[in-house]
Formats: sequence, structure tokens, C-alpha cells
Amino acid sequence: MGDYILAHDLGTSGNKAVLFSADGRLIGSMQTGYGVFYERKLWAEQDSEDWWRAVCTSTKKLLAQYNIAAEDVKAVSFSGQMMGALPVDKNGKPLTRAIIWADMRAQKQSDMLREKIDDERFYRITGHRNTASYGIQKAMWIRENMPEVYERTYKFLNAKDYMVYRLTGKFYTDASDACGMDCLDLAGRTWSEEIVEASGISYEKLPKIAESVFYVGNVTKEAAKETGLSVHTRVILGAGDGVAANVGAGCIAPGKAYCCMGTSAWVASTSEKPVFDEKRRIVCWAHAVPGLYSPNGTMQYAGGSYSWLKQTICLDEARRAEDAGISPYELMNREIQKSERGAGGVLFLPYLMGERAPKWNEDAKGVFYGITAKTTRQDMLRSVMEGIVMNLAECFSVLRESSDIEELTLIGGVAGSDIWQRSIADIFGVRVHVPVFTEEANSIGAAVIAGVGSGLLKDFSAVERFLPGREKILYDREAHRFYKGQMELFGEVYGALMPVYTKKWEDAGKGDKEQ
Repeated sequence: MGDYILAHDLGTSGNKAVLFSADGRLIGSMQTGYGVFYERKLWAEQDSEDWWRAVCTSTKKLLAQYNIAAEDVKAVSFSGQMMGALPVDKNGKPLTRAIIWADMRAQKQSDMLREKIDDERFYRITGHRNTASYGIQKAMWIRENMPEVYERTYKFLNAKDYMVYRLTGKFYTDASDACGMDCLDLAGRTWSEEIVEASGISYEKLPKIAESVFYVGNVTKEAAKETGLSVHTRVILGAGDGVAANVGAGCIAPGKAYCCMGTSAWVASTSEKPVFDEKRRIVCWAHAVPGLYSPNGTMQYAGGSYSWLKQTICLDEARRAEDAGISPYELMNREIQKSERGAGGVLFLPYLMGERAPKWNEDAKGVFYGITAKTTRQDMLRSVMEGIVMNLAECFSVLRESSDIEELTLIGGVAGSDIWQRSIADIFGVRVHVPVFTEEANSIGAAVIAGVGSGLLKDFSAVERFLPGREKILYDREAHRFYKGQMELFGEVYGALMPVYTKKWEDAGKGDKEQ
């Protein structure tokens, strides 16, 4: 007997079900994977039935493994991948595969919106840029390219919203996923009449917006049979994954921020009002905590750049790590520690796939700068780490323009590494906290949302129960002063390369031929 909370983190590669006790103890987790369909250039789709099967399978296995009675799971909620579009009919039946966040086919539709609403106006309404990444542009693509599907569409849903429908039979979205549709009036947390009308999408095809803690209903009898849950389990709406992580990292009040390091990476803070950057360097989400907002700077290929390093320059570490049964990144981090701060004068611009915040330059390229005859292999490795952190620090400095940020929680793939922790603290110039569970922020956020929405938890401050024993790293002031100079050079190198970024390989040498 007991009171338990079930959190589902519905990601791109799979669903992770995590069970918590109401007092914040992590009981156990279960992962179920699924695939992505890349059938055409710029397309990325998933089968929503795969999401549902993953939720059902992971729930049943998790409860069975830990011998938890269905009646003891008092609430369930979701952290879900954002910025997608799944059209469903009145009976909730999907009409196509889900077009997910990584799909970029709707570039024409983004341009069509831009003809009616200029970029500055669009950003001032939504807190986001008008790009093909978002949901309303994908819905427009469906209307223009699959008119019969559009006509039959009752609602466009995101991943977690479809799971909520499968559990309750009700159609809702929360304010964070509404942001990901790119047609939310951010200040009012309602659909923007101006953008929706410009898009040509019918209002009726957009779900009702509620806050993340909204109690949608109980699990239906049919869903209880499929998932192994009880009809007494309360379903709480939940939030998009990046915003759920805000809660799971303990960033529930102004002055707190977090950094998540994965293939992409981002820094996000918490504010009482929407933050609109004059240069549109960052975006701003509706926070999972009702009434709050989350300014955010997302880097395109952070951990991805480190992974590239492993697959190219660090093949020896990869082989030795496999023989030793350890992570190659552990060996790479050891090599980095052999280089002094500043990487022997080598700078790395980590733009292997262009860049989002704060540059927003799809033509930007990766660069090693400052290599000399004295440069060591360890210097080059360290420069990659420092370049990733410096770009994130540029995003962080934009967040600091609107908020006095006192601390940063570090989560994700590198959070357990001493050298990465130290570099982030020193380059950012901020106190860094590292939680015990560095990979569970999304799930912790969803669990706290479920607890607050169901009444099991009094308020969001209860997240502290879920974050035991956080390690604190203070930054070195001398090191921070040093890195300020490095960051100035980092910016100058990028600026100097701007004129050549747009040049194509096939254009090289044309000037000589013309002479």
C-alpha cells in the first residue's frame, strides 16, 4: 500500500516510465523504444500507435517489476516531445503519422506566414521565431498537401496530448505545448487570433489550452485494461519536455536557471513575465508553473559536436573504452584534463550543423582556430569542450540581461563529469548545482506536475523532495576573468568568418577563372 506517482517522458527515441513515491523517492523506471520514419528529405515522422504501445508496455512492466497495485498509482502525467502535429478525427483516430519536431518540410508555409506577419511582430506575439520547426506551419502543410486529411481533422495534437486523450477521451493541450504550435499569444496564454487567422487553420482544429497541472479526468475503463492502471488514477495534463525539465531541475522561481546537455543543449531560466529579446537571440516558453515563463537559448549541436569528436579524432579512445567496458567520453575527459584552460590558444566554433541561439545562422560552420606547431591533441579536445560551453555562455549572458540569475542546475549527459562541471561554472561565472539524478529532470518535472495537479503535493516547492543531495560547485573568479577574454576572441573569430560562411564549395576558385 502507498501513494505513487507515474511519470512518462515521451521522447523521440522512446518512452521512459518512471515511478515515484509521493514523498519524492524514485522507485524505478522502464524504457520502451520506437523508431522514426525518414522517408523523404526534411521529413521526420512517427507512428502515434507506437507511442501508445510504449506507454502501455512500460507501465505494465514497471508496476509488475516493483509489485505496485494499480490502485496505489494515484496520478499520472507526461513530459512530451514538442513542436509536432498529429491530426486526429472526432473519435481520436490518427489520420496520418505524427509530423515531429525534427521535420522541416513546412518551409514554404513559414514563408507564407511571413508575408502576412513580419518576423518582429511574430516574435513579439509568440516569443518564438517563425520557422518550419513548429506545429502551425506543419498543420498548414497538411492542409495544402493533404486536403482530405485536413477536412477530416478534428484536432491537431502533440505527443503528450494524444496520450492524455488515449487515457481520458478528452482533448487538451497545455500552455507550453501551445507555444510549440507557434501560434500562442504568450502574454495572454491563449491562441493568437492574428496568427491563427493568417495561417488559415480553423480555430476548431486547435485543442483547448489549460495549465500543466490541469486535472483532465480519470483513466477510462478501456485505457485501464490496456495500461494496467486503475480507473481511479487521475490524469494530469503535463508539459512539453523542455519545460517539464525546468520543474525537474528545481527552476520554479525567478533567479534560478538550468542547463541541459544532450545532442542539442539549452540554458533556460524562470521569469514572472514574458521575455522578448530585442535581437531575437532567445525564445520564451510558457512555464509549467502557472503564471511563470521560461526564457530559453537552445544550441543546435552541443553534445553532437562532442560525439563528432569521438567518431573522428578520438577513435583510439573509443576502441580502448570498448575493451575496458567504459564510456569513451570518460577517456576523452581524462585527455582534456591534460590541457590547461584556454586549450593552448585553440578555439573551436561548434557550428557543425549551423546554429540556433544566439546566432540563428544556418550557414555557420565548425572551425578550429589558433592551431600552431605547439598545439597538442589534448588542446584540440579541450577546445571542443570550451567552444561548446562558450556558445552556451553567450545564451546564458542574454538570459542574465533580464534576470539576476544566482544559480544554475546542470543536467544531461555531461553533468557527471568534473571537467565539464568546472568549465561551465568558470565560463558562465555562476554557482552550479548537480543533482543526484542528472538524467531524470523531465520525469521529475512530470511527477511534480502530477502531484500538484492531483493534490498529492501542496505546491511546486515540493520538487525539493525529489532532488536529494545536490552537489554545489563555485566558480573560480580568476578563471572567469580569463574566459571573458577568450569569449571576446570567440565572438571576433565568428564575426570575421561571417562573409565566407555563405560561400559554397562549388563557388571556390571562380574568381581566378574569370581573370
